[in-house]
Amino acid sequence: MKVLKLLYVLYKIKLLSPITLFHLISSILSCGINLMTLLNFAAKKYANSILLVDDNECLTYRQMLIASNNLSLCLRRKIGLQSGHKVAIICKNHASLVKSIFAISRIGADLYFINTEISKLQFTHLIQQKQFDLLIYDSDFKEIVEQSDYANSRLLSYHHVLPSINNLSQLEPVKIQRIPRTFSGKIVLHTSGTTGTSKEIEHKPTLFNFLNPFVAFVSRLKIIKYNTAYIATPIYHGYGIAVLLLFIPLGKKVIVRQKFNANHACELIKKHHVEVVTVVPTMLQRMLDASKEDLKSLKCIASGGAKLSTKLVDKTIHSVGQVLYNLYGTTEAGLNFIATPDDLLYSSATVGKAIKGMVIRVMDSNMNEMDVGKVGELWIKNEWSMQKSKNNWIQTGDLGYKDQNGYYFLCGRLDDMIISGGVNVYPIEVEQIIMNHPSIEDAAIVSMEDDQFGQRLKAYILLKKNDTMTEIELRDWLSVRISRFQLPKEIEFVACLPYTSLGKLNRKQLK
Repeated sequence: MKVLKLLYVLYKIKLLSPITLFHLISSILSCGINLMTLLNFAAKKYANSILLVDDNECLTYRQMLIASNNLSLCLRRKIGLQSGHKVAIICKNHASLVKSIFAISRIGADLYFINTEISKLQFTHLIQQKQFDLLIYDSDFKEIVEQSDYANSRLLSYHHVLPSINNLSQLEPVKIQRIPRTFSGKIVLHTSGTTGTSKEIEHKPTLFNFLNPFVAFVSRLKIIKYNTAYIATPIYHGYGIAVLLLFIPLGKKVIVRQKFNANHACELIKKHHVEVVTVVPTMLQRMLDASKEDLKSLKCIASGGAKLSTKLVDKTIHSVGQVLYNLYGTTEAGLNFIATPDDLLYSSATVGKAIKGMVIRVMDSNMNEMDVGKVGELWIKNEWSMQKSKNNWIQTGDLGYKDQNGYYFLCGRLDDMIISGGVNVYPIEVEQIIMNHPSIEDAAIVSMEDDQFGQRLKAYILLKKNDTMTEIELRDWLSVRISRFQLPKEIEFVACLPYTSLGKLNRKQLK
């Protein structure tokens, strides 16, 4: 039944043909079921097409396959890496990271992505807890690695002399050696932890469980029509690696850079005639401010990973056209909603409609399902989540509601909601309204203690450059737009707001 579903999906996205079917079966027989199977399939179909362009090199699909196969053989022969071993990667976006992902999956080892913003203390705790068999890291993180207690095998991502990923992937393979077919190990991600301790999220990639989000991504974003994509988001994050793995079987040219700089990103988009870009909202805002003209080649801006303000939606439509897509997913549940440009015309605040193959409920604190239009916590169940059983519900911690037309809207995090004088208040709603003021660049709302009401709101306001405003002027402007219980008790004007590397507002730091 699953094989028939796979064939139907290939037919629906116009990839089904006798030769495609032959390539798919051949890849499975050669590699087993792992991420290398995906690359093997793509290399047969798009051999000499460019797959990856990073800061230092340009690789075709065939070259990436050869390099990744060489690397898997070297890791197995020289390091002794085996199926079931644990490999940690702390790398920015580059070709060595991509080669490592495929090579490790081919061996059947478990792959742990470490956030590049990790502290020394957090890193020490992680390696003591996990006992990794191999650590792959950029030279930027040499100090944090060498000052830790880590004593097992380690490899730099790049080095001109020492054994490293770039050197091992270029070695001539031992022709008599061949890795047996394997099943992919786990891919382990970590939540950002901005509202608490980060959680470890395990995914077991398969060809079948991810068919529905794959079809939704390809069809709703019209990916088949485009050739060149720029992944600006970190690959170590769930959003980044998911998009990379979705692009590869479609034969797309993917551009990555180790660091994001808005001016450089705009120049890159113009130079390579990029049609698809994946961003978090803060990246999009900075690119629009840097150079709207350089973004004219874009046909699809896929924003995810953090809230997308209605003001930014309107600004993007006015500057670039109707090319913006709002994606919502979680590390635990994967991709679940996609708002198309038409959906954002319906409402610039929506995250769209649910992807086929998932069930969603809006629940109150007593585990009762809420009526249409009522706010509650989003509970999700699907086949591509972290849960081992598809019957398990994931409590996302996100508040939202469904309107009468089936569109979903977010109202912030469950732990961001405050109860002020017995009334539920959602900071994100107030932020969205404040952001509509022409003099305000950004805003953040957090809770504060109040003797009379229990909790009230505090607003942090970032004004646009050269603009001025007083607290009284902002209160007067707000008083006719929001309810009294939503009015902030305190307003503080700031020079900047704290965001994580993934573009999420760090409310914990504000508090």
